Amino acid sequence: MIFTDRTDAGQRLGEALRPLADEKPVVLGLPRGGVPVAFEVARALHAPLDVIIVRKLGVPYHRELGFGAIGEGDVRVIHEAIVRMSRADQEDLAEVERTEREELARKAHRFRQGRSRIPAEGHTVIIVDDGIATGATAQAACRVARAQGAARVVLAVPVAPPDAVAALREDADEVVALSTPSDFAAVGEWYEDFSQTADDEVVELLSRSTGETGEAHPGR
Repeated sequence: MIFTDRTDAGQRLGEALRPLADEKPVVLGLPRGGVPVAFEVARALHAPLDVIIVRKLGVPYHRELGFGAIGEGDVRVIHEAIVRMSRADQEDLAEVERTEREELARKAHRFRQGRSRIPAEGHTVIIVDDGIATGATAQAACRVARAQGAARVVLAVPVAPPDAVAALREDADEVVALSTPSDFAAVGEWYEDFSQTADDEVVELLSRSTGETGEAHPGR
């Protein structure tokens, strides 16, 4: 399954998730690329939209290789096998985490523009990204939502490798993936347009969603 762009992917994902509308969920997009997808999901479900801030922890000197991820609420997911394989110094790893925690706080302020975080407590939370590669970030996001008191956690993506979907079922109550290709190599291969999402677009979409739903927080 090939998606035109993130808007197309979000519309298709929103259609697949329509049965969850009755649960009055909160939709949380992973910035940056997950937010345009989540925007369409929230619109389809008439649900409030927020971001869920998670930062990948990259191995020093090889930052594309993630040894874990962190999220709001002091949640951290560490892949010990990758830490051992990297042979990185513990002080260097700790410095990566300190830097990413500072960036996490900055992003939260930047994206929400002074708005408070939409509470997840007692709600079905739908976490949306534009795709899953290793699953470390999605796993951290699920744990963040759980730590924030979500009654049920649904992870929803347009595309993901089968093994990642299977592994993530340990952290999410339900995983919805429109496409799970066995020949998965990278998320971008499954989009015609996978251009980078800018911070300003994330801010705009969150503001638009608040205006469309008419409330910044879900009803109790």
